[in-house]
Amino acid sequence: MEFENHAQRALDTASAQGAQYADVRFGSIRDEHVEIRNGVVAGLSDAESSGFSVRALVDGAWGFASSASLDDDEIDRVAALAVEIARASREVQTHRIDLLPAGKFVDTYKTPVEIDPSTISTSERVNYLLNVDKEMRATPGVTVSRAWIDVWHTDKLFASTEGSRITQNLVQCGSALTALAVGNGDVQDRQYPGTAGLYQTGGYEVINAAKLLENARRTGEEAVALLTADQSPSGTKDIVLSGDQVSLQIHESIGHALELDRVLGWEANFSGLSFATLDKLNTFRYGSDVVNVVCDMTCPKALATEGYDDEGTPAKSIDLIRKGVLVGYMAGRDTAATADVGLAGVVRAEYWGRLPMIRIGNVNLLPGDAGSLDELFDGIEDGIYMESNRSWSIDDKRLNFQFGCQIGYEIKNGKKGRLLKNPTYAGMTPEFWASCDSIGDSSLWVAWGTPNCGKGEPLQTARSCQGASPARFRQVKVGVGYGG
Repeated sequence: MEFENHAQRALDTASAQGAQYADVRFGSIRDEHVEIRNGVVAGLSDAESSGFSVRALVDGAWGFASSASLDDDEIDRVAALAVEIARASREVQTHRIDLLPAGKFVDTYKTPVEIDPSTISTSERVNYLLNVDKEMRATPGVTVSRAWIDVWHTDKLFASTEGSRITQNLVQCGSALTALAVGNGDVQDRQYPGTAGLYQTGGYEVINAAKLLENARRTGEEAVALLTADQSPSGTKDIVLSGDQVSLQIHESIGHALELDRVLGWEANFSGLSFATLDKLNTFRYGSDVVNVVCDMTCPKALATEGYDDEGTPAKSIDLIRKGVLVGYMAGRDTAATADVGLAGVVRAEYWGRLPMIRIGNVNLLPGDAGSLDELFDGIEDGIYMESNRSWSIDDKRLNFQFGCQIGYEIKNGKKGRLLKNPTYAGMTPEFWASCDSIGDSSLWVAWGTPNCGKGEPLQTARSCQGASPARFRQVKVGVGYGG
């Protein structure tokens, strides 16, 4: 009842001040982090914040204001300020804002949780990570070892002048480890699981699924072995990328490229614009026929999964690339109205005090039919298998890129061969995805999460997902001769 009273007061005030539309978000966030470095606790935090924000639309212009204080006078002040800012924005805006209808929803959503993280004490988390760290350092030559666990609890309440009243309780967890080795005039590192760890929606079962302890010693051994491994060659070769590396490739060359505010030129801070302009919709060849990409905001375990986004749009799945052809974008209610495309529920803010914007959601590459890495290696006479990102660079249109991976293996006559260090590859987005001719099946598919995607000014971080299996790409430029 308190939520309803506060929400109605904010909406009534905004409407009385002249807003044609308004919404209000109340939120609280708890962010828990535990980190071990070289056998000692290097990070231990448990932070909370709460507050509310009002977004108002006045004569086709947005206004936004927020506060951490929740009383009647402050609600009135913030709602009126949002309208005042909208009027000021109208004087300098370059395009009028119209909203695609999202519907009226009165609903509650909760993240499915098997193990409540609150039942796992801080001391249990610390002791587990100490054992993980000890396993990594059991390998002579590991210079720096790190392991960490993150847990986020988010409560969100949304109300709009269209009548929506939505309550959500979200739980997201993740963990990772990394081993760094120094020697022979070289520095090498390995991280597990994947490039950024295993981050998903769910409870402490996500931490258990990562199996850090079982893989800690192997990760340390790989970091040390890379110090004396052969340098990865340069040239044009067939490559196979691990699922987590494909995930990052999706994030950088598909995810950011298909955020509709960037496509329209409405937002260019931090991540630039996009080559995938509106004139390409439904005609542009983004990749080969086996490349099918969806934005599925309902995907189980995926890190961006919610019931509704921060402007009250229900989560759904939409096609972005179908049989290699560009067929969709990630849109908000304002950009969707401008471009006449559908909604998936991807407009999110970092927390209650930030303006919602289009963010990469669950941008998933659908599985193919290769049942194992060996099947992906089949038919490669001379190639490279690359795993887990180490460095990346991509231009501000999301077109030209180069990526470096942590570890590689030679592929000779369809078989995995010698260890290689510093593998790199480069290309242009449509040519690269057009070279994809085989993708791992659902048994190899993982909902890889990215916990720290940046966008906007002031900078907002967001948690996204790019589900993927390992995949094969033909005749790709590799090595230092191509900027790696």
